[in-house]
Amino acid sequence: MIDHEKILECMAQALGDTNLPLAGKQSGKVRDWYDLSDGKRLIITTDRLSAFDRVLARVPYKGQVLNQLSAWWFKQTESLISNHLISIPDPNAAIVKCVTPMAVEVIVRGYITGVTSTALWHRYALGEREIYGYRFRDGMRKNEQLPEPIITPTTKGGPTGHDERLTRAEVVSKGLLEARTWDQVQAAALAIFKRGQAVAKQAGLILVDTKYEFGLTDDGSVILIDEVHTPDSSRFWRDETYADRFINGLEPENFDKEFVRMAYAEKGYRGEGQPPIMADDLWASASERYIAIYEMLTGETFDAGNYPIETRLNENLKKAGAI
Repeated sequence: MIDHEKILECMAQALGDTNLPLAGKQSGKVRDWYDLSDGKRLIITTDRLSAFDRVLARVPYKGQVLNQLSAWWFKQTESLISNHLISIPDPNAAIVKCVTPMAVEVIVRGYITGVTSTALWHRYALGEREIYGYRFRDGMRKNEQLPEPIITPTTKGGPTGHDERLTRAEVVSKGLLEARTWDQVQAAALAIFKRGQAVAKQAGLILVDTKYEFGLTDDGSVILIDEVHTPDSSRFWRDETYADRFINGLEPENFDKEFVRMAYAEKGYRGEGQPPIMADDLWASASERYIAIYEMLTGETFDAGNYPIETRLNENLKKAGAI
């Protein structure tokens, strides 16, 4: 594990943006990407941390964890569904196949939890019992396991700039996907989630919920894209202590960025208006959690890349012929 003080020292050098000598740069909340030749795309995973649908900070080593952990999970799930990954030329970079991304984010949930406006527990706590097209019984408790995993789709951004909730039926009725394609996506999502839960359990963790993104190739095939089972896209709890903490009304031990959301929620912030300023120690702790989950899941020691990232990144991309 990297020393807490070393992480704090790297705060100013965390990768917030890229300016590669390539045309057509595009950016999301966390990633920058550049289209290459021959139907390929270069994706750089930065150290930007996003929550409540906005970028809140830069967290050292976060981008490397997301990039390398996703590559590891793509390998673990490739027998279930093909993915877009071609190669990893740098700890923060991936070369992938260009595909048409679907306009739907597929959220699979195994527990009722969460503090964001789209989270199951937040909606349930407001008194809702019909959520995402599912009926929930009275008397449920936060962090309770659901009878079986459920799919709760959202749009990507929506008209408000925030993810908008959908029912499974609305994905087809609103014309976002054809029924046959949506059936494929749902079956794949549940299979990947089941595989993820099994792998997480072996690592002493519970895969609580996750987000998947899928794309369509030129021949219409459905493939997995973006990231898989990372601390950004997924919620992980420590398995060993979950039952006792749930019985006693305590929050589970988490190994994802949920504690960041909770820190903001404690200050009354859920994504509206100007976010409060948080201490650097929060972000250093986030870095430590990202690294810990990487090591727990993969069973490998995290090999921290050199900072600042830009010099190393450019050299590795030149060697790979990407720039």
